[in-house]
Order: sequence, then C-alpha cells, then structure tokens
Amino acid sequence: MIIDTLDKLACYESLNPLFKEVLAFLKSNDLAAMEEGKHPICGKDLFVNIQTAKGKKKEEALLETHRQMIDIQIPLNTCETYGYTPLCSLPELEYNAEKDIIKYEGLADTYVTCKPGEFAIFFPQDGHAPCISDEPEIKKAIFKVKA
Repeated sequence: MIIDTLDKLACYESLNPLFKEVLAFLKSNDLAAMEEGKHPICGKDLFVNIQTAKGKKKEEALLETHRQMIDIQIPLNTCETYGYTPLCSLPELEYNAEKDIIKYEGLADTYVTCKPGEFAIFFPQDGHAPCISDEPEIKKAIFKVKA
C-alpha cells in the first residue's frame, strides 16, 4: 500500500508500466468534472471508475483484495478512510474471478485517511476496506491497473 499526494504520483511510475498512462490521463483530464461510470484508457488493462459511494462506518466497510488489478483510489470531494490488513493476515476465501475480488468480514488492522489531492495505491497483497467516511457520499476516482 502506498499513500501520498497526487503531485508525487510520478515517483511511483516505475512500479508498473501502466502507471505512466495514469499520469498522462491525469494531466489531460479533470477527474472532478468527469461523468460517473467506467472510462477505458488502455482496454481492459487500465480504466478509471468515477463513482459516488455511500460513506460507511468502520464496522460496515468490508475488506477486499484483487488478484489481477491494482487500485489507485483518489477521493475527490471529501476525506476517505481506508482500512488496511495485509493479505497474509487474511483467511483464504473463495475468489470471484469475474469481478476480481475477494471480500472479508471483520475490522481492518490499520486505518489511514486520504483527503482530496492525495491517493492510495492498493496492490494484490493489500487488503483494503474503502469508503469509510462521516460524510454521506464520497465522490472518488478508482484507477484499475493490470497488476
């Protein structure tokens, strides 16, 4: 897991060949002005979902992991807290290959908060519980990057 400010995202470009495309997309698009929905960037290997999610309490937020994709999550209108538990500490559960997700019950080990202008990157080994907020709605961008 990585948390940083958007102006430092280029520091992580070497971690995945598609991160360069994320940076180019961010330079030429205003995420806050984009319509909600899925926006392809490089076919199935890289796209961004713009969504308004319901804010949840820590106890309501489910941990999740992905095997095929990396998430770059960017809150756009308010702070968003993410629970974090490393995959090695989570039980082995059934994988939904169609949705590339495993969901887990229980609280996360650690919590971190990002505000607009910051991002969180979750790799396949990072269990994360998104959408934790006192606000009723979180507008956010989620870049899905082929791992």
